[in-house]
Amino acid sequence: MTERDPTEPLADVLADGGADYIELRYHGKRTRSVAVEQGRVDQAKMAEHSGVGVRVLAHGTWGFASTDRLEPAAVRRAVDAARRAAVSSAADRKHKIEALPPANLAVGRFDCDGYDELAARPLDQTLELVLAMEAQARESSPSITSAGCGYAEIFEEKGIVTSDGARAWTRIVRPEFRVSAVASKGGEIQRASESIGVTGAWDCLFGKQAAAAYAEQAAAGAVDLLSAGYPEGGRKRVLLSPALVGLLTHEAIGHTVEADFVASGSCAAGKLGQRVASELVTLCDSGASEHHPGAGGTLRVDDEGVLAGRTVIIQDGVLASYLHDRESAARFGVAPTGNARAWEYDDEPLIRMRNTYIEPGQSTLEQLIAGIDDGLMLDGPRNGQADANGEFMFGTARAWPIKNGKRGALMRGVNISGIAFDVLRSVDGVSGEFQWDLGSGHCGKGQPAKVDAGGPWLSCQVLVGGRNA
Repeated sequence: MTERDPTEPLADVLADGGADYIELRYHGKRTRSVAVEQGRVDQAKMAEHSGVGVRVLAHGTWGFASTDRLEPAAVRRAVDAARRAAVSSAADRKHKIEALPPANLAVGRFDCDGYDELAARPLDQTLELVLAMEAQARESSPSITSAGCGYAEIFEEKGIVTSDGARAWTRIVRPEFRVSAVASKGGEIQRASESIGVTGAWDCLFGKQAAAAYAEQAAAGAVDLLSAGYPEGGRKRVLLSPALVGLLTHEAIGHTVEADFVASGSCAAGKLGQRVASELVTLCDSGASEHHPGAGGTLRVDDEGVLAGRTVIIQDGVLASYLHDRESAARFGVAPTGNARAWEYDDEPLIRMRNTYIEPGQSTLEQLIAGIDDGLMLDGPRNGQADANGEFMFGTARAWPIKNGKRGALMRGVNISGIAFDVLRSVDGVSGEFQWDLGSGHCGKGQPAKVDAGGPWLSCQVLVGGRNA
């Protein structure tokens, strides 16, 4: 342990905590962000937020308290407050927690790469890049009427100790970059954007391509859509890009298998061991960045001190597991999966996804295109929604018709909808290419969370909302 490791004073407090289960979580968070619109700096800010969150399990229920004071006396007072909260609410709790199940608890230091390197990078250098990329996008074509560019980074340090043996110290950094452009011609307006978010340093953020490539793609995307036509609607065989596979996997499947939603009656309830997808589909959630480095939801230890491993949710089409924290694992009689996460020190941990994805398959993208007689190739996730029944509707930014195994010219995006498990049952092709593509932005579920999602290209059937001839 280092001098900066906060677990030493937390462990001292824990030793005085009594017989109840106690969880202490130091969480220090520092954010930096810059944003540029139309050549003007719209935002340049820094913020810090740190303190200790305390949970006590007493009389079969949780009590939670927090403090922004780090000295042991303040943490002890928070422990007492959490214990009082548990005792006072125990009578009203329907389902008591008899005991937490055994877990693969973390002990030691668990840093992710890039923290020191990115912390040493001056913000003025980043601002220069953001100004240059916004100008590049805005000046790339006479049709571009406006552009924007932004960069943000989150530095997190955590120390987690529990009365049953966890003692972990973690550091992690998550940068993200985005650029957008608006094009106009003859009264027609089109927008396009490109973004990336990772866990890691500068080289990880721009490891796939340089910042200038994102600016070029955003501007060209908006201009190209001005002259693009509309696809026809109807139920179609489609190729979903890794970004859209990630959106489907996270929003329409991942939330339905979070054990708190399962307990509330999501469409995944009672389906363990049942076939819910094509045998070509294996769907996972992992604290590690599988198949490709830098996934935006990467973490090695969750906020209950449990090692954040890989959970296979769907194995060869069969529903194999839900996502659990320690409480839900006790209720379901299984081991926790390391999915307890809290946004700030004064938030209680919730069951949240990390990096959710479909495993790559054996086909090439070219083979998948060649196997479609009449369909669409879709990319560019836009806003959408999904519910606890797995029903979803998502927007896509771009579409290409596929006729007789050949891809046609760019067309405008469409809305797609369906029942997620029905869509997964229709899968007849999975590419070997893999990409993370949802690392920018946040997932919302009472609190924000940094997550990622992705996968291969997927051949499946969805309902397409296009324009019929």
